[in-house]
Amino acid sequence: MRAFIIELENRPGTLADLCEAIGAANINVSGLAGASRHAGGAVALITSNDAGMRALLEARHADYREAPVVSATLDDRPGTLGEAARRLGDSGVNVEAIIPTGVRGLRVSVAFAVDDEPRGRQALADLAQRATSSI
Repeated sequence: MRAFIIELENRPGTLADLCEAIGAANINVSGLAGASRHAGGAVALITSNDAGMRALLEARHADYREAPVVSATLDDRPGTLGEAARRLGDSGVNVEAIIPTGVRGLRVSVAFAVDDEPRGRQALADLAQRATSSI
């Protein structure tokens, strides 16, 4: 699974244009996060079709990058996100994006787009195991 981090102009309709194109390509978005700053911003998303998403972005000449995703399930309480982020940081893994992917009971599933998937998986091994068994 890959996260697509797409640079967007900060103006009305830019996100709508992208999301409509994704829908028209019959690609489902399963996770999304984004923010703007000044004249620009970025949206990070996970889709049902990595190859299709890549082709769509290439056809649109979009400014984007991809990152592998490491999933974790965190307890819904203060500090758990910091604990997971610290594990990644202490392992030398840079987080490119964080995308919430679900909530079940008192657990929150999160996808971390990272620069080093094997080390990221190792750092979050027990949390990733929880992610695959609880959802």
